[in-house]
Amino acid sequence: MPDVEIATRALRSLDLTDLTDNCTDSAIDVLCGKAMDPHGPVAAVCIWPQFVRQAADALKGSAVRVATVVNFPAGREDVARVCDDVGEALADGANEIDLVLPYNAVRRGDLAVAIAMVEAVREKVDQGRLLKVILETGELVEPALIEKASRLAILAGADFIKTSTGKTPVSATADAAEIMLNAIKASGQPVGLKPSGGIRTLADAKIYLDLADRIMGPDWATPKTFRIGASSIYDALIAIIEGRAETMPAGAY
Repeated sequence: MPDVEIATRALRSLDLTDLTDNCTDSAIDVLCGKAMDPHGPVAAVCIWPQFVRQAADALKGSAVRVATVVNFPAGREDVARVCDDVGEALADGANEIDLVLPYNAVRRGDLAVAIAMVEAVREKVDQGRLLKVILETGELVEPALIEKASRLAILAGADFIKTSTGKTPVSATADAAEIMLNAIKASGQPVGLKPSGGIRTLADAKIYLDLADRIMGPDWATPKTFRIGASSIYDALIAIIEGRAETMPAGAY
């Protein structure tokens, strides 16, 4: 597949993200403008909860969805607090909730805590809205724990499972994504994958698209089942689509 086609495919599956600590109203306006680029649009913007209402207003009438994060980035275990945050975000206009799994509970074997969190948030996220569960695979580390967290999240009602917050030393990796895709395939459920964190180039995006094509089939990875959580990749994708960047040699992939 030519680079332009790969870049277009990645762009339309992009959750264009700004979760920087110094994000501002003007930065959100710029982000929403990028999200509606004629080469896209992107699938969603992913932003802090305090900007949801602003983004929902800016994107009203477009196909771009508004995603926000809860229990982020620490993955704590206060279910009631997280549910309150989810309720506020939905009331402000969020279409998608990216929930950090209590991954430390998974690491210590307390799966009931993690299941309770996902199930409680699942009850809140309804009416065609999506729940993405962030496993924080760079902290789980062990393949068996990543698989366990994947299966747990799927069984508890996740619409997507997502690799990372992007706030830890290790974010998305191909190894973790492969484990997660195999868990999705084994489940037989209509669950999507969102690699996130450290994805900056077309070559990075192609790694995950190729994995999805190999494991799930070439027609599986659409914005309904596959997202890329990233910020800096946007400019690289647009440059390739518009012919302003050199195509990358095959070895770069």
